[in-house]
Amino acid sequence: MKKTFPHPLIIMLIFVILSGIFTYFIQSGEYERRFDEKTGREVVIPGSFHTVEDQNTSINEIVLSIPEGLVEGADILVLILLIGGAFYVIEKTGALQVGIESLIYTFRKSHFLLLFLIGIIFSICGATIAMQEELIAMAPILILLSKKLHYDQRSIVALTLGCAMVGSSFSPINPFGGLLSSKIAEVDFNYGLIFRGITLLVVVLIWIIFHIKTGKNRNDQIDIPDFKPVTISTRHKVILLIMTLGILVMGWGIAKHDWDYNEMSGLFFVVGITCGLIGKLGVNGTAKTYSEGFSEMIFAGVIVGLARSIYFVLNQSSSIDPLIQSLFEPLQTLPTYAAAFGMFLSQALIHIPVPSTSGQAVLTTPITAPLTDLLGISRLVAVMSYQFPAGLMDLITPTNGGLMAVIAAVGVNYKDWFSYIWKSFLLLMVLGLISIILATVYFS
Repeated sequence: MKKTFPHPLIIMLIFVILSGIFTYFIQSGEYERRFDEKTGREVVIPGSFHTVEDQNTSINEIVLSIPEGLVEGADILVLILLIGGAFYVIEKTGALQVGIESLIYTFRKSHFLLLFLIGIIFSICGATIAMQEELIAMAPILILLSKKLHYDQRSIVALTLGCAMVGSSFSPINPFGGLLSSKIAEVDFNYGLIFRGITLLVVVLIWIIFHIKTGKNRNDQIDIPDFKPVTISTRHKVILLIMTLGILVMGWGIAKHDWDYNEMSGLFFVVGITCGLIGKLGVNGTAKTYSEGFSEMIFAGVIVGLARSIYFVLNQSSSIDPLIQSLFEPLQTLPTYAAAFGMFLSQALIHIPVPSTSGQAVLTTPITAPLTDLLGISRLVAVMSYQFPAGLMDLITPTNGGLMAVIAAVGVNYKDWFSYIWKSFLLLMVLGLISIILATVYFS
């Protein structure tokens, strides 16, 4: 019988089980925490780690963590369903099809420029609002784009979701990553801003060019033979305009008004219904199409919820704090550059059981910031050594529900994704580490 790579659902369940087994091999412990008024979050108090009564996870608790993780991630699940339903409705109006065909016709003489602009746009989305789960609903666009351009679907994911992740990883203004960590570490926003901006620009350009050059489908070398003008009807123009405005308003709401998932969900519910009515699907037709969109997106939502289950198991058993303490405490005795390398590697490893970048910031920055003081280097290094590897690990770690949901939605299994992405991932990890070493020297 032919062996096949595990289904994404099986992969997530394996990690849930492994997280439960992990609790039997580590003594439970925890840091004391305090409320930080600057960030509005609870952060750990350095040096307060202490062991507590060992809390191993039973089989019953592992099973219960699955629905509990879905409940914990209910807001994201609703977001995925409502945004996904909206994009499904827009797709069924035909507006996406003609919109992409028109875009390709406009850039018929330079697909490189088209893909480059797409990469830049999504990098900006990642750098400013840390876009990730929102891309799950755009799977139909990604599939259509890859077919029309004769590009590997994985490369299109790398130029959209991947660019958003890379932009988020290196951005000094990402409110859920670098900016949050800077506030916790009490690092002024302007400190090292030019250095970090140049680093962001370099890695984004390298990432985009790499995947444009390597993403062409080798099994389909025939270009589109005849480029014909595409006529976009007024109705389709209005639908595409509403969709674009919805995305822009979502970014504005997140950046300026601290919108949560519920506000984004409500916005795109209105967008979806409006586009369906304008697209002449009718009231019942719009409702039926929207519900069909739910069925397309429900699996992606479950995958994201299962990622929460993994963290839920480890957090309930008080296993995460001991992991952090065991990784960072030995770094105090290392030479400066070795310690910087150790922080970088430790943050990468921590992101596997803690897939939330903001959650990782509040867990680790209060510990690494004083550590850099002891080493005689800038606290900016603590921020960067958290942000770069944590964000980049989102590209490969199966515990990242957003990644697993997107690649599942476009029909790519994890094995194929990893085989495609690992070289460019390692390249950016090396570039990130080099920038950490340079910052250690420059800002000492």
